[in-house]
Amino acid sequence: MGIYDKLNHISRRDLFRVAGRYGMSSTLLAAGSFGGAMSLANLASAAESTYEKRFAKEAKFTLKFGAAGFNARNLLIERAGALEFARDLESRTDGEIRVEFIGDNQICGQVSCVEKAQQGIVDIYAASTQNSAGGAPYLNVLDYAFMFRNRADQYHFLYHPKSQALLREPYEKRHGLKFLFSHAELRGIQLGLSWEDKPTVTSIEELFGTKNRVTGTQLGRIAMTALNLNPVPVAWEETLDGLKQGLIDGAETWASAVAYANMSPVVSQSVHLDFFCGTEHTAMNAGVFDSLGGELQDAVMESSYWSQVHVQAANEAALVKTVGLSDPQLPNTIFAQNNVRNAFLSKEERRKAEEMCSPEFQPQLWEDWRSRLNGWSGGLDTYQEIYDIAREIDEDTLPENVEPRRWWKA
Repeated sequence: MGIYDKLNHISRRDLFRVAGRYGMSSTLLAAGSFGGAMSLANLASAAESTYEKRFAKEAKFTLKFGAAGFNARNLLIERAGALEFARDLESRTDGEIRVEFIGDNQICGQVSCVEKAQQGIVDIYAASTQNSAGGAPYLNVLDYAFMFRNRADQYHFLYHPKSQALLREPYEKRHGLKFLFSHAELRGIQLGLSWEDKPTVTSIEELFGTKNRVTGTQLGRIAMTALNLNPVPVAWEETLDGLKQGLIDGAETWASAVAYANMSPVVSQSVHLDFFCGTEHTAMNAGVFDSLGGELQDAVMESSYWSQVHVQAANEAALVKTVGLSDPQLPNTIFAQNNVRNAFLSKEERRKAEEMCSPEFQPQLWEDWRSRLNGWSGGLDTYQEIYDIAREIDEDTLPENVEPRRWWKA
């Protein structure tokens, strides 16, 4: 039995009862770290212990962490590292930084968290870079089609010292936000129940003409339009209903997002097109980071690095053991329980899609945004440089085998 199952034995009402006594952050941090059999009494005891440790001394800084729709349950499905980061940062600073974790869309959602962080309403936020690209357009730099071949490429770039100049520094300079760490998956098309009785998709042509939800990423829309996937902007929080009611054929997102957001009952096929990033990142208001002083800033960076390493390993395991992203699927995974079929496209089919939409083969589609992003980066060729970094490693490198590096140290 996984921790996810153990948490499910505790009702939402009981969770709030414990949180009412010890605070939601202490309760969630306790629940997220649990290793034994979970009961209400266990949770209350762990929350009390966590509370006492966290409030043993006066915090110098209390940081609000707006974590979109995440909570202790679904962060065990998509391992985005938000609670682990909060727990590690509090421990690493011996309580000088206290993190108030606010998930379940209580203070901000997938689209709005970035703006709330820029405004100082929250100090740290977690959401996908694609949903956040509306408020912080430089995040589009991750979304050139087929720039990354696989998840190993993504992790290699996130750890790379050149990610500073290509991603982190322009993002901070233009948008006032510090990119800390991210989970890494690639996006495909998650088909609704109208595809339940159809054969498993094997070719890109079968998807032509379908109507699909798209996030806030402008670059993602370029790729989807070129692939005849009819991108329709739908808020993440409304995507479940859109699929359920058949208003859209599918949604452009990634496997663990379907699983964590309880979309699996309305998704019949997960088509692994893998055409651009699905990156659930955590970032911090740069002014708040600057106000911490050297020693605590170092702690934030080390906790970010630790969280990045944790996410790299934990999400790879969860994709297979919790979500069901494998062939054959493991029994009792979320996809297996909900009859979600994995549709893995061949290298030839993915190459066909790449030739239809990527900057390498269709440069004219990307000229405006590429020029804009290059200008914002200070004149770097953003697509080509990230593309080249991604290919420094062998294509068959396993994501969990990518070497971790402290990206801010050359």
